Amino acid sequence: MQTDTAVAPPSKAALWTGRVLSALVILFLVFDASLKLVAPPIVPQTMEELGFSGSIALARGLGVMTLACTALYAAPKTSLLGAILLTGLFGGAMATHLRVGTPVFSHLLFGFYLGLMTWGGLYLRDPWLRSILPWRRR
Repeated sequence: MQTDTAVAPPSKAALWTGRVLSALVILFLVFDASLKLVAPPIVPQTMEELGFSGSIALARGLGVMTLACTALYAAPKTSLLGAILLTGLFGGAMATHLRVGTPVFSHLLFGFYLGLMTWGGLYLRDPWLRSILPWRRR
């Protein structure tokens, strides 16, 4: 069995689609983290509704963690690690929404949508990732 790990660079359309998807994820997460760092009154209130303490320190800790994972995702050399860490963050958010019974398509699955955009953007712009996760044609 021959294993050919050479993968052609992405087309311009795929590269730009990947960049746009990744940029949308990054912009949303920077906005989300900024809200947690600034902590207007809605942040502790929302955290309490989700079953967490309304602690501003906890909100800021989540904001710092989100920014750190997002920075890793935004940097090309660490984007794979960032995507893995963001996947964990999104999974935790989904579990929280499942536990409190929020609406499925708008709240619960929002982390899933972000995960698809995160990995889809990385897949479209990273030839190495495409080489280890190829689409098989038979």
